[in-house]
Amino acid sequence: MHIEPGVVDGAKIVLSYATALGAIGLAAKMAMDTIRKDGGLASLAIRSLITTVLVFSFFEVLPHYPVGVSEVHFILGSTLFLIFGAGPAALGLMAGLLLQGVFFAPFDLPQYGMNITTLVMPLFAMSLIARKIIPANIAYKDVTYKQALALSTAYQGGIVVWVAFWAFYGNGFGAENLAQIGSFGAAYMAVILLEPIADLAVLAGAKSLYKFRDSGLFHNRLHQAGV
Repeated sequence: MHIEPGVVDGAKIVLSYATALGAIGLAAKMAMDTIRKDGGLASLAIRSLITTVLVFSFFEVLPHYPVGVSEVHFILGSTLFLIFGAGPAALGLMAGLLLQGVFFAPFDLPQYGMNITTLVMPLFAMSLIARKIIPANIAYKDVTYKQALALSTAYQGGIVVWVAFWAFYGNGFGAENLAQIGSFGAAYMAVILLEPIADLAVLAGAKSLYKFRDSGLFHNRLHQAGV
């Protein structure tokens, strides 16, 4: 989902600074919710470190392919959310992407504001949707494929919408740009279908970690129903 260099440049890139501030604000809100309701500052710190390492690995190790206006990555945003919570997932996405840019892809740094917007805004929306579709008496380890698919669709669909926005904003509505946006969106359908399977596989493994439910390493909803 990286916004490629040159898609948005010149004075237009200023908009990404404003949207990035909004994304950072939402990430801060999700992080504060973790501190208040889900383990405190120490738990947020350790889980954010874990998600940062995972996100960095997702971008650098897992397969990724340039398609149309961007790249198709297996970001596993819904997996991070279900296991670690929205706050640690948001901080991990931002930090992992920054580390990848600094050490391996400095040419992506000018697009950092656009990229964190594209990752964090859909995460926040997905966290709201999770409250609606997963009953409070269900621990996340017990979510169904249908529920995982809904979360993945919300997250990955949000990424596609933001990528399309940046592409239209930067390059207009010409036929070539429309074709590239379309090919990127179509390619992301594979991610939307595969990610729920990854979610359920990881959650199945997480059931064996029940003894760590009070350790602060995982989202409190992973092993326990909500209140």
